[in-house]
Amino acid sequence: MVENSRFGDILAYVILTLGVLVLAFPVYLAFVASTWDPATIVNGQLPLRPGPYFLQNYYRVLFEGTGSSTRQPVSVMMLNSLVMALMIAIGKIAISILSAYAIVYYRFPFRQSAFWIIFVTLMLPVEVRIYPTYKVVADLGLLDTYAGLSLPLIASATGTLLFRQFFMTIPDELLEASKIDGAGPFKFFVDTVLPLSITTIAALFVIQFIYGWNQYLWPLLITTKDNMQTIVIGIKKMIVTQDALTEWQLAMATAVLALLPPVAVVVLMQRLFVRGLVETEK
Repeated sequence: MVENSRFGDILAYVILTLGVLVLAFPVYLAFVASTWDPATIVNGQLPLRPGPYFLQNYYRVLFEGTGSSTRQPVSVMMLNSLVMALMIAIGKIAISILSAYAIVYYRFPFRQSAFWIIFVTLMLPVEVRIYPTYKVVADLGLLDTYAGLSLPLIASATGTLLFRQFFMTIPDELLEASKIDGAGPFKFFVDTVLPLSITTIAALFVIQFIYGWNQYLWPLLITTKDNMQTIVIGIKKMIVTQDALTEWQLAMATAVLALLPPVAVVVLMQRLFVRGLVETEK
């Protein structure tokens, strides 16, 4: 058992504070840069305090766009990223929880084989199967659509494994009690399994929402229209090869705006997210 000591507590707080500063300072610097004019940034004389162009820069990126690199306002890109992230997160949870429920509670031939086939797909990330996936999506006419952005990323072996391990910890007595009460498989799933899985669902939602929001390679491949671009692609397009041509204040403002939805999801679901990670056997 670790004994508490005043020196140990102070050292822990010092290390924690340094870690937070190292992580938070680049974000603060990006925010400060987003509130100044381009001349101040390009000249290398960026102060450590916010500038007077906060409203002007953020209004321009949100409702007008940069004009030279991205012809759509950032609000459109954020909407595309939000729809894509929500579809991926909700789709992964729906497919994973149903497939895990079938594997754990139904008895059918090759049940374990089905699980291991799903598990093996963990070894095939999107980058490995990206060409055949692109071909299928293109043949189905799903380029430049929300379905094309989301469907290829919805299948999740990780989610299925997560729910399977949790379902295996649910006592069999609950299943027997439900059978005695006359509940069928659907009622047992809705009334018993689903409420017990709330924390696991929340943990998976947070992870998959951030995963979907940060996607770069797949949206870059299948979107050709400006109004279907996600915010990660927008940031990349704003940063051109020549530093002098990059509107850094707008790129930094877009980067700060891109941080807000994932941070909001983590903050709002913090308790459920932590409980989902520590209370179940995984």
